[in-house]
Amino acid sequence: MVQNPSNEVRKGLLEEAKTIAVVGLSNKPDRTSYMIADAMQHAGYRIIPVNPIIAGETVLGEKVVASLTEIDEQVDIVNVFRKSEDIVPVAEETKKMKHKPKVFWMQQGISNDDAAALMSEEGIAVVNDMCIKVDHALLRVGK
Repeated sequence: MVQNPSNEVRKGLLEEAKTIAVVGLSNKPDRTSYMIADAMQHAGYRIIPVNPIIAGETVLGEKVVASLTEIDEQVDIVNVFRKSEDIVPVAEETKKMKHKPKVFWMQQGISNDDAAALMSEEGIAVVNDMCIKVDHALLRVGK
């Protein structure tokens, strides 16, 4: 089982971050991925939606890309909304990004030790089974 970084470390990661790629972001406002991405955008983060099904569309005012490897700019956090069994391919794609992110964040209810190991080998911090929005609020991130 993956050991999450301490509260202090997670707070620091969130305070330093500027851009979050949200894998599995839906264009449906009633979906958890949309609500959380919207809240993080309102907290001051740039959101890059990643969803091959709706690539080219706009979600939260940002153009949706089909994959992480299409992103040309620095992403600080890859925030994943996928089933636990579908996480390894996302981790493998994260390894191929042009700019390595600092954090691979699996949302609450999502956990995959193999994906976490892949990210750790790359020097990417892993957060497992935690909601980024809840953490942002509870840790009183200064953003």
